[in-house]
Amino acid sequence: MIGGLAGIHQFVRIGEGAIIGALSMVVADVIPFGSVVGERPKLSGLNLVGLKRRGIPKAEISVIRAAYKELFDGKEPMKARAQEMIQNSENAMVREILEFILSDSKRSFCTPATK
Repeated sequence: MIGGLAGIHQFVRIGEGAIIGALSMVVADVIPFGSVVGERPKLSGLNLVGLKRRGIPKAEISVIRAAYKELFDGKEPMKARAQEMIQNSENAMVREILEFILSDSKRSFCTPATK
């Protein structure tokens, strides 16, 4: 879902189920089921509303949230964490996010704002 007057740079990849806030200027890839907002947007979390509307059970959403937290809370590079996580992931939606990150892209990724 893409909000009104959002700008998306050419060649940016937007994953399935992602939501882009209105007036956002997206210049980096957005992970599947991600939510980005702001003029120079940062990843603000998962698109929980979209996941619920798809009928994804709460237990599965909890698994996706835990993977999101693990992916973005580590100290090592995101692609290295994704490579490590994909070895142990059994959840199809988590695997989709990890495969998206590990696939070829010439762009960086929208990431959460640093604290």
